[in-house]
Amino acid sequence: MIIYPAIDIRGGRCVRLVEGRLDRETVYFDDPAEVAGVWEKKGAPWLHVVDLDGSFGGSPKNIEVVKRIREKVNIPIQLGGGIRDLETIERLLAIGINRVILGTVAVKNPDLVARAIEKFGAEAVVLGLDARDGKVAIEGWDITSEKSAVELALEMRALGVIRIIYTDISRDGTLQGVNIRGVAEMAEKTGISIIASGGVSTLEDLREVKKLFNTGVEGAIMGKSLYEKTVDLEDALKLAEGEPEAGQC
Repeated sequence: MIIYPAIDIRGGRCVRLVEGRLDRETVYFDDPAEVAGVWEKKGAPWLHVVDLDGSFGGSPKNIEVVKRIREKVNIPIQLGGGIRDLETIERLLAIGINRVILGTVAVKNPDLVARAIEKFGAEAVVLGLDARDGKVAIEGWDITSEKSAVELALEMRALGVIRIIYTDISRDGTLQGVNIRGVAEMAEKTGISIIASGGVSTLEDLREVKKLFNTGVEGAIMGKSLYEKTVDLEDALKLAEGEPEAGQC
């Protein structure tokens, strides 16, 4: 299982929000590149980076910060936040981003997802599927659509999507545990590789996610649990990289 430390950028700084709300922000580092280096040094195999200003503004706003992160670390990076056209995808891949995360555009312009996969390959594109009560949320989570999360996932699979970051908004930044039922349902009903996001607070949460590995859940994103030190990254990596425990799928 792959652990993805999260770096959320707002106003050039590393922050965490609760349930995506701007009025519930905590600043952890003034320099996101600094914390990227910390996570790499501790052994992180990937970084999950989100341009929050881009998510809310409709186009990436922290490109220079992202460039500094890319220059700081050698591990692969997946990036989301306001990525809604082919030109932006090409620009981000050109500066060394390994995967772009497409969310809002998958609902509003699904043809662009298909064209992105055709042009850049399925490994370079991941669907960011953010759900509130089982429905897809878009525009920085400001709007909840009528489309169900599973419905969108199946539509995207038909277009060539092979990987989904599934976030339960009600759990994001809350340290209340992962929505294991929702993650399992997404994996089982879609047959797509899933990265679980939202709510990790303990090693037990990661252990529960790992039990779903053989159903297609390939990783978990960790944010607030790392910044609030409820889980040590090195311990999380040991658990993720270890052999499945007795009774696991």
